Amino acid sequence: MCENFNKDLRGTVYVMKTLHSRSGQMPWIPRKLTMASPLRILGISGSLRKLSYNSAALRAAQELQPNDMSIESFDLTEIPLYSEDVRTHGYPPPVQAFRDKIASADGLLIVTPEYNYSFPGVLKNAIDWASRPPNQPFDGKPIAMMGASLGTFGTARAQYHLRQCFVSVNAFVLNKPEVMIAQAGDKFDEQGKLTDRMAREQIQRLLIALADWTRRLQTR
Repeated sequence: MCENFNKDLRGTVYVMKTLHSRSGQMPWIPRKLTMASPLRILGISGSLRKLSYNSAALRAAQELQPNDMSIESFDLTEIPLYSEDVRTHGYPPPVQAFRDKIASADGLLIVTPEYNYSFPGVLKNAIDWASRPPNQPFDGKPIAMMGASLGTFGTARAQYHLRQCFVSVNAFVLNKPEVMIAQAGDKFDEQGKLTDRMAREQIQRLLIALADWTRRLQTR
């Protein structure tokens, strides 16, 4: 018996078997195989501004996501300022929802602005809430990051600072490729759509690398 693999337009793989008998070959018999389910990626924008370039970059990532990936965004607006006094009485509902989303995701995509050479307090606050014990959900989680800024560094300093936060929680941040969208005012149109071809290609490469990174970590 020999096998050949074909793939239809929907991405379904079929194994085509040839059965051998004394009288010769039998016709091809298709056998459907189950494909791996799409990776569930949680997208997080570190900006609360309605016309944020970083939130727009996250929407661009959702447009450009590979076929084996599904990106769901989470809005940090409702997460309160961290207080241990509050946490001792239980996680507020928005925080618990955030923790649950992180835990159920296969990986994270964080899109951060840059404020004063670092990432914004709203993002740090959300990370602090989510990382509290027990069962902090960042442990072993693959993470990719990118960012957009009006300046020429494209959030480079913010991203390098953000990486440090995930060391203590044992998250696995993807090192390359880096996506730093500089002079963002020229890269997005008035409706917030990312129009810069190079930036879009960089995001595509990042998402492909995140998918590969996540699959590799799943098979450890």
